[in-house]
Amino acid sequence: MTASAAHPEPDVAGFQGEIPPVEPLLAEVIATLALAAHAYLTDEGASRPDHASAEVAIDVATAAFERVKERLRPEQRLAITQMLTETRLTFVRKRGL
Repeated sequence: MTASAAHPEPDVAGFQGEIPPVEPLLAEVIATLALAAHAYLTDEGASRPDHASAEVAIDVATAAFERVKERLRPEQRLAITQMLTETRLTFVRKRGL
């Protein structure tokens, strides 16, 4: 038994097996940021809206989408466009109150 067989090298960046394509990862990050922006805009209970954090989340999600949109499938591109549009509209409505 060789030393490398006894102690295999760790996988790149902690991935087991094949490294996933970047597009689905970025789509998930964009969706997570959009959901975070909505959460920052809620004023339920004792929490107050955090417009600055919502704006950062929207800006980063938009920048990531602009960078990767040509590599997404048309239905993914449409879904993310609609989600970001709704998030921006919610931000404008909530900030304007």
